[in-house]
Amino acid sequence: MPATPAWPPASTPRLFVDLPLSIDASQVIDGPAAHYLLKVMRLKTGAPILLFDNRSGEWLASVADVGKRSLTVLVERQTRAIEQVPDLWLCFAPVKKARLDWIIEKATELGVARLQPVITERTIVERVRRERLEAQVIEACEQCGRTALPVLGEPVKLAQLLADWPTDRALLFADEAGGVPLSCVAAPAPAAILIGPEGGFTTRERDLLLANAMVRRIALGSRILRAETAAIAAISLWMARHGDWTDGA
Repeated sequence: MPATPAWPPASTPRLFVDLPLSIDASQVIDGPAAHYLLKVMRLKTGAPILLFDNRSGEWLASVADVGKRSLTVLVERQTRAIEQVPDLWLCFAPVKKARLDWIIEKATELGVARLQPVITERTIVERVRRERLEAQVIEACEQCGRTALPVLGEPVKLAQLLADWPTDRALLFADEAGGVPLSCVAAPAPAAILIGPEGGFTTRERDLLLANAMVRRIALGSRILRAETAAIAAISLWMARHGDWTDGA
């Protein structure tokens, strides 16, 4: 007998909607998302689409009605419950636009729970367009299959970050001056990684960090890494030891 084709097919579009989803719920999609689905994907009535709402998980829906600039979909069944990602934060000094986009995209794909911009003395980019970062987060989640968006914090100065730092969360400070290799550091969740600006931390900031009881100074090898490379390397090392990579999830 011929094999039954997988449903929904692997090519099914996947979209975030900021509304609660449930069986038989009807959802109107318009704006840029509708343009993509109608003009690029060329969806017709009956076509499948996967939706996730950052509340209840992922749902399979089908196109019920197609208009010129919008389409209506009907939710049929839940395909996945909302995920529980490891409790890892990425705290980072904002860098120039393209490199910042890359940090947001890859950190989201790797499964961080929170993205926290930190303003340091040598931070070049102090004004961050939140809408742009939110769009990067959503697009990355749509592409990689996440059902929960990472929390995006408001930019905060380093001194304030440390003053408010929770006493149960290790802060792994990537210090270009050296430290313990991250692969040797036992820092399970809850934990956070701090990546500095392109010019590194100042002496005053380093002293402030090392005075905090929750800070652990780590090293990421013998070479000098760009900020975005350091962020992704550190997340990967942590996930391999303490995150959901260890159980094959």
